[in-house]
Amino acid sequence: MSQAETNLNASGAVRDIEVDREALDRSIAEFTGPNAAHYAKAFHKIHDSTGAVPRVFNWAAALAGPFWSAARGIWGMFWAFIILEIIAFVQIGRGAWGELGADALAQAERQDARAQQFLQRAADAEAAGQDPTRFLELGDNLLRSAERSRETAEAAAGDAQMILLAGLALLLVLRLIQGFWGNIAYERQYSRWRIDPQAVPSGRPLKNLVLGLALGLIIIPLTVYRFTVEGVSEWITAFPADPDVYSGTARWLEGVIDDAARNGAGAFDGIVLAVRRILDAISVALIGTPWLVVMAVIVVVGWRAAGPRVAIFTAAALAYIALLGYWEIAMETVALVGAAVVLCVAMGIPLGIWFGKSKRAYNFAEPVLDLMQTLPAFVYLIPIIAFFGTGNPPGILATIIFGMPPVIRLTALGMRGVPDSIKEAATAFGATRWQLLKDVELPLALPSIMTGVNQTILMCLSMVVIISLIGGGGLGQVILEALQFAAKGPGLLGGFAILFVAMVIDRIVQGAFRRADQK
Repeated sequence: MSQAETNLNASGAVRDIEVDREALDRSIAEFTGPNAAHYAKAFHKIHDSTGAVPRVFNWAAALAGPFWSAARGIWGMFWAFIILEIIAFVQIGRGAWGELGADALAQAERQDARAQQFLQRAADAEAAGQDPTRFLELGDNLLRSAERSRETAEAAAGDAQMILLAGLALLLVLRLIQGFWGNIAYERQYSRWRIDPQAVPSGRPLKNLVLGLALGLIIIPLTVYRFTVEGVSEWITAFPADPDVYSGTARWLEGVIDDAARNGAGAFDGIVLAVRRILDAISVALIGTPWLVVMAVIVVVGWRAAGPRVAIFTAAALAYIALLGYWEIAMETVALVGAAVVLCVAMGIPLGIWFGKSKRAYNFAEPVLDLMQTLPAFVYLIPIIAFFGTGNPPGILATIIFGMPPVIRLTALGMRGVPDSIKEAATAFGATRWQLLKDVELPLALPSIMTGVNQTILMCLSMVVIISLIGGGGLGQVILEALQFAAKGPGLLGGFAILFVAMVIDRIVQGAFRRADQK
């Protein structure tokens, strides 16, 4: 290649680079709006930098602080630095006008007043011809304590200047950090904007600046006032709640629940009876059958489902439970969990199939499922007691509320994960809707469904201790009694028994799933 051709290619490459840089500058200008030239230069430095932290400083970010971040829509940076700057402003306020040592001075005044009371009693005792020594000693001790409190207050007041300087230094450091970090954070936002301009804010819209200023003018002064001034207004430290609203709402809720319990007593009793029959059937199989037979069956099931190692572990865990005298209550626990799991699976899988096929139904049910999983168990035990009473069947119903969402969600997820192409092929070969569900969708969704069943089993088992609070039996009752009497040994032994029950169930179920997948 001749020298002329080499020079021509080099000049063409330079022109291409210049064109690309001009296009990038236009893109940056479209993103940043005001001060586009400054940000274009800063972004180029960041792109061309080989160091860990590019040396670019943003004076606007350093001077305006979090308000610059708000104006540019970098809200993560805004919240992080406004919280840190509040700490700095509080220290500045404490050092400038805060009444440091006021608590110690108040304590000294109380101690002085109390000391004078004892000294007066000593004088009265002496006038009555009694021994005043005890009162004199108490009074002198309180006077010395008051003097120490005043010394503490004076020392705290002497630290005001240091606190002020520390607050100013912290504020300066934070502003410098924002100055050095501002362009880097803004460039990262620009990179996200180039990928998705609709999702990432750009420019410097006035509403962002107004919102940032409003938040800052509300948050910073109130917080500084709260932590630097003695005797702040009560409405700042405590929400002005009305006790009458609370009592009226509580009475109304009690009336609604009582009316519903009376009007639906027949239906609630029928539900309890059905749950009790299922529980009794499982209990007879586990508790009524000789323990040796039950233990042998469980070990063999573990062997067949998960292999010899799980079978050996199962035998050891059951031996631990039996040797400590927990056999019957452990089997009662398994019966409670089994009844709850049977009902969860019987109701959850059909609901999951429906929700997997109907997006509208799932959107309607999703808040209910979220509520069932996030609401603390102690809260929904209250309506359970009101409607169904106490004992094992109401405990199973409470367990169902907590344990059913996983099998519903994962069944719906598995149904939605079946490829449309496979369903279309089955339909093209003449499969009916029932055949499509039975022979195509359910087999393909089975791994997700089985995962949901496993999660439901473990979540039902985690409710064992909680349902003992409403009269449920099993190993949860052992833990509850240990908590009531601070019995550390029985509590730990019962806890290990629950742990072994959970591990045995989990290992057997997981082993069965793995063997099914291998087939």
